[in-house]
Amino acid sequence: MENFLDILLRSIISIMVLFMITQLMGKKQLSQLNMFDYIIGISIGSLAASLSIDTSIRYLDGILSILVYGGSATFISFLTTKSIKMRRFFTGAPSIIMHEGKINYQNLKKSKLDINDLLQIARENGYYDLSQINDCILEPSGKLSFLPKSKYLPVTPNDMKLKVSENGISSNLVIDGNLMEENIKNIGKDTAWVVTRLSKMGYKEIGKLLLVICDNKEQFTIYEKGQEKEPKVFI
Repeated sequence: MENFLDILLRSIISIMVLFMITQLMGKKQLSQLNMFDYIIGISIGSLAASLSIDTSIRYLDGILSILVYGGSATFISFLTTKSIKMRRFFTGAPSIIMHEGKINYQNLKKSKLDINDLLQIARENGYYDLSQINDCILEPSGKLSFLPKSKYLPVTPNDMKLKVSENGISSNLVIDGNLMEENIKNIGKDTAWVVTRLSKMGYKEIGKLLLVICDNKEQFTIYEKGQEKEPKVFI
């Protein structure tokens, strides 16, 4: 029983330390991590797991190890924002894999990729024919970015000389039957305004609404709770 409580306490402490470290290191998607960040993340996870179940490790030793790894990552992140040389050293630099439709075989080889890898990733990005690609760049994160040739670019309203209004950020005013007061405040309104508008649309009970979205033109899109239904749009 004593051992069980010790492991429980260790697990709680390691989770709390991990949460603190992730807040300190900032938010990045997995695809945005460079090699150094990836290794640091694995190491911190391994240390936290060891602290949880290895009772021979002292609390302070385990916490200190996690803090050292997290602090190092934060410090290096700070350095890379201040120095281009440090940024290139730790995160690397983009590598040109294709330019003007031609494959740079040397860079492909240096990147530890083969032609099958390139073909697969191109297909995953919607390019089943390499002749449609003008440029391809290997990013420091390991992701390939593609620029199609001009004739394969999608048509935009600007190409067709169409006048369109600018999009704005939409706000979630109601989530799962609850008024989001902060979101409402951010668009310069109050809860009374939302309740009044919803009432005029026939929605007098906020609790029955799953989601209410308001765009920059004050157009409401309403999702009701219950069975799957098409959202209703009110201008």
